[in-house]
Amino acid sequence: MAGSSHGHTPAAWTGVTISVIGFCIAGVFMVAANPLGFWAGMGVTLLGGVVGAAMKAAGLGLKESPVLARTQAAAQPVPAEATAS
Repeated sequence: MAGSSHGHTPAAWTGVTISVIGFCIAGVFMVAANPLGFWAGMGVTLLGGVVGAAMKAAGLGLKESPVLARTQAAAQPVPAEATAS
């Protein structure tokens, strides 16, 4: 997993950071018995996923490496008509 760069992108870091902040907000307001603040924190948590997806769509996510593409292509089964000739 260390060599795969899984999640080491600006989109992933930003989305997770916003979600963790929202989770903390929701937790504080849950303990304080404030439902409005809890749902606001849950909204911030969901916003983290939206921001991360938007940043990935903007090109700040993980780019597909040529090595990964070759590895995935090699794992695909060869069609029977390709081996018949």
